[in-house]
Parts: sequence; structure tokens; C-alpha cells
Amino acid sequence: MDSAADDVEQAIAGELRLMDPRVRSSRELAGRLLDPEFVEVGGSGRRWTYASMLDALAGHPGSSPDGPRYEPSDIRGVPLAPGLVHLTFETLLDGVRTRHSSIWRRHGGSADGGDGGEGGDWRMYYHQATRVPPGTE
Repeated sequence: MDSAADDVEQAIAGELRLMDPRVRSSRELAGRLLDPEFVEVGGSGRRWTYASMLDALAGHPGSSPDGPRYEPSDIRGVPLAPGLVHLTFETLLDGVRTRHSSIWRRHGGSADGGDGGEGGDWRMYYHQATRVPPGTE
């Protein structure tokens, strides 16, 4: 696999981990996947930061092991630069369809992946989610 394709796969893997209720309900595990400079613009228009998201994530929908779970679809990624990937996808959670856009960046290692293959950790730098009204394609 080439480096760009591997970068996209790493970002997708991180995105899927963030949908796991065990990760969402753990400040420590979620904190490993969010960039310290993380920002989200939620569907309500609220701006979230690294700290505010970690404070609230365990109480968000999709964070309970006994509750509804995210059903992701159509995940696509595009490398924007070495160590920077843009993902787009949709989710279904408890009957609510949402479109997502996230930017992942690599931390540690070198930006070009020339650190012996590890490449560092991938963390979500930016996220935006928009609810899709019923009946919309």
C-alpha cells in the first residue's frame, strides 16, 4: 500500500474507533484520538474544543454500550498534504442520519512517514456534523 492510501486508512481507523462506545465513554481513550488543538462545529452550531469535548463526550449519544450505536457508511478519504487527511462520511444513529467532515493529522514521527514506518499517531484535528433532514438524498 502506498503512503497516501495508508494515511487514509489510518485516519479511517481512528474515526471508527471514535464511534466505539468504549472509546467515547473513556476520557483517556478519546483523548488519544483528539488533537490537542481539536475544534468541532456541531450540528447545533456549538463550537467544541478538545477540553469541552472530552468533558461531555461520555454523555453524548452513541457513548453508552447499551444504547444506540453509530452505523457509518460511505467513508472516503483524501490526503491533503503529508500527515493530513480529510474524511467525509455519513452515520445513522437511532434513526438520525448525519453527514460528517473531519480532518486528521499525524503527530510524532516525521510528516513524510520517514521514521521507520510508525508514522506517529493520527488524531482528529477538526470535525463538523450536519443532520440530514428526513427525505433528503
